[in-house]
Amino acid sequence: MSDIFDVSNKVVMVTGGSRGLGKAMCLAFARGGAKVVVASRKLDECEKLAGELRDGGAEALAIACHVGHWDALETVVDEVVAHFGRIDVLVNNAGMSPVAPSLLETSEALVDKILDVNLKGPLRLTALVASKMATSGGGSIINISSVASVRPAPVTTAYSAAKAGLNALTAASAQEYAHAGVRVNCVVCGTFDTDAAAGFVRNEETLPYVIEPIALKRVGQPEEVVGAVLYFASAASSYTTGTCLTVDGGVRP
Repeated sequence: MSDIFDVSNKVVMVTGGSRGLGKAMCLAFARGGAKVVVASRKLDECEKLAGELRDGGAEALAIACHVGHWDALETVVDEVVAHFGRIDVLVNNAGMSPVAPSLLETSEALVDKILDVNLKGPLRLTALVASKMATSGGGSIINISSVASVRPAPVTTAYSAAKAGLNALTAASAQEYAHAGVRVNCVVCGTFDTDAAAGFVRNEETLPYVIEPIALKRVGQPEEVVGAVLYFASAASSYTTGTCLTVDGGVRP
């Protein structure tokens, strides 16, 4: 039964892969025998993790990738394909979630940056990678969304809107690329203990308010998103596409 979760020899590209949830995913894919592409803005951080993966016996490629730079993404995808020959799994994990005091004080520049990274980049990468997958037997695209997409709060209005768009992108692109054997799914994440969230999940004053609506009364560890991602990346989800799976510790409605 465990064979249906097999990801060995799959070429897996993870954006935002050098830290946080992305790093946990890269480590898990490497342990599973996948060929891992660690993609993120800072090449040195990608190289560091790719080196660790190679030291552990995995094949790994570090690549600089700013998903907010639309015109550069085709070159990134072409570089991965030139190196490994194909892409079997794309994880659109890179994201940013800055807050603003109010909607009126949210600048156009901030909105553009949030949309570029959280929505436009994944949209462009989905189109580019799915077209490559269509010529090599199909594949799996996994978008990493947020509970903010379905439970928005005023301080994250633009981020919530972008992630809601990512959920819609998941459903629409799953329909568009199904004929080519490309499945597109989404993991809707709750609060995880990452460096990006350290300001409030590692703060004794704010932590009680963070965990109060969570049924499990704790934040998630990065490794706890791995099961959902491996499910969508493997044959275990062969009849699943266009789906958003929530991993949030049971946040109340």
